[in-house]
Amino acid sequence: MGLGQYMAKEIIREIGNRSREFYEFVMPPIDIYEDGSDLVVLIDLPGFQKKDINIKISKNILSIRAQRTVIDEASVVYFHQRPKKIEKEIPLPIDLTDEENVGTRAEYLDGVVNLRIPIPKTSNITIS
Repeated sequence: MGLGQYMAKEIIREIGNRSREFYEFVMPPIDIYEDGSDLVVLIDLPGFQKKDINIKISKNILSIRAQRTVIDEASVVYFHQRPKKIEKEIPLPIDLTDEENVGTRAEYLDGVVNLRIPIPKTSNITIS
């Protein structure tokens, strides 16, 4: 292998590493919006099984952890591969206590987690 071919392979490998780093930075795609009295969070996690996804909320931080199993890597040559593991923390626009977090519901369908978080009610305080 000549120097030019070696350099080309190294450049392609580095581009692959950088694209994987960027992919892991932006993964998973997330939509957050208000729907009536709920904050809705949609998390795209295709390729992950429901049992391999862990979601927690602490105050205003949504923690997403997911790890997928892959086929035996010794028998497969990957040219590009999606992340096997996702660890992401997202700040939410609301703070939740543990008591308020009780009503949170999540469903997983077609690779998308649909998380519905009841928005804590606030009331005005009369100043006398």
